[in-house]
Amino acid sequence: MGLSRTNSSTAADLLIDVDRSATEPLHRQIASSIRRSIRAGRLRLGTSLPPTRTVAADLGVSRGVVVEAYQQLAAEGYLTSRSGGYTRVAVDPAATPEDHRPGVPPAARIDFGYGRTDVSSFPRAAWLRSVRTVLTTTPSERFAYPDGRGVPELHAALADYLNRVRGTAARPENVVICSGYGQGVALLIQVLAARGARRLVVEDPSSDGDARPVAITAGLEVVGVPVGPDGIRVEELEHLDADAVVLTPSHQWPTGGVLSAAARTRVIGWAQRRRAVVIEDDYDAEYRYDRSPLGAMQGLAPDTVVYCGTASKTLAPGLRLGWLLAPAHLVDDLTAAKVLADRGSGVIDQLTFADFLTRGEFDRHLRRMRPIYRRRRDALVAALRTRLPELEAVGVAAGQHVVTWLPPDLDEATVVAAAARHGLVVQGISRYRLDPTGPGGLIFGYATLTERAIADGVQALAAAVSEARGESR
Repeated sequence: MGLSRTNSSTAADLLIDVDRSATEPLHRQIASSIRRSIRAGRLRLGTSLPPTRTVAADLGVSRGVVVEAYQQLAAEGYLTSRSGGYTRVAVDPAATPEDHRPGVPPAARIDFGYGRTDVSSFPRAAWLRSVRTVLTTTPSERFAYPDGRGVPELHAALADYLNRVRGTAARPENVVICSGYGQGVALLIQVLAARGARRLVVEDPSSDGDARPVAITAGLEVVGVPVGPDGIRVEELEHLDADAVVLTPSHQWPTGGVLSAAARTRVIGWAQRRRAVVIEDDYDAEYRYDRSPLGAMQGLAPDTVVYCGTASKTLAPGLRLGWLLAPAHLVDDLTAAKVLADRGSGVIDQLTFADFLTRGEFDRHLRRMRPIYRRRRDALVAALRTRLPELEAVGVAAGQHVVTWLPPDLDEATVVAAAARHGLVVQGISRYRLDPTGPGGLIFGYATLTERAIADGVQALAAAVSEARGESR
């Protein structure tokens, strides 16, 4: 069993072994004991360590000795701490590191997998204040079965926020609350299929976990349009007859391009001529690090574009909060589909998020997180430039992931397998393609990794790439 997730424990819980007769300094002995516990898996990711004063008193040493041990482990990436906060374990332990049986790859030490927001930075105190406000001020009757479209307070708060920050033309009566982007796009495709839609266009490459399988299950033909440096190739889209297109125009997933203003106008013109729907997935536009992001496409044509947003990349995916800004003619059908799916999203979470937005806490949280994610991205790009200059990051400085294309002499699957043997998780881009003939590439998620772990991971990847290149030859 791991240590308590609070910091009310004592030094005895850490099983620190201190030998005053040894020549090794006390701070190194303390650091070694804690490091062994983390590696063995007894201290799990996110576990809070006791305060340095508590450990010093229990061990009979000066507080400075314990502070030095904690600082050493923090510099190595094992611990993380914030001013006025707890010191926590910052890495996943390597399971059974002694297991080196032939043919068995080591457990992942560093995971560059995409899709994990740094939930350890979730603003618990601010969220709790909003929860308390909701529980103490909301009339009891509001906790009955909800309206399928969501609560009015969140409709108004989201419309105000998105109009201000994302340049949308949102009206509260056109907002539909859902359980994340996955449910939102599923409801939308279900409604479009019921209205006679037969063909859906997606970017190639694009996410394979949401729109595509739902569309195929609904009987729609799914057509991929290649992505260029700036997003979907509009000249190829314009030749297609389709009922809807799913786009990530502000930060194309996964290649990172931004669809230009002229291209957005052409997409909207294409959709209006065919009476098609543009589904705008605005999954991480709040995280642009070099400049302000372009406004949402929905603001250009609110009767043509359905805007899809989510709290998964900004707060935490476990909240299961998403929203659609839908044209008026789709709102009733989407609401009916939502009621049929789950009778509506939880009222308390909706009201809490509405209060959180209105208080300005969401803006403050984003201001705190942008420099953190930017430093991690910068660390990744710098490490690649130093250790693997042939893997150049593409796309704009934004989001929580980086894509690099592989040179022709490296096979994507071989590199991914070699990385796994070196204890790394890194995804190839091929799994997200409809056209299997495209170039190979790697996707690096960095949101949950420390800068030290990122540097160590790229160093290990350099060895894996060298190994893969030898296999290819």
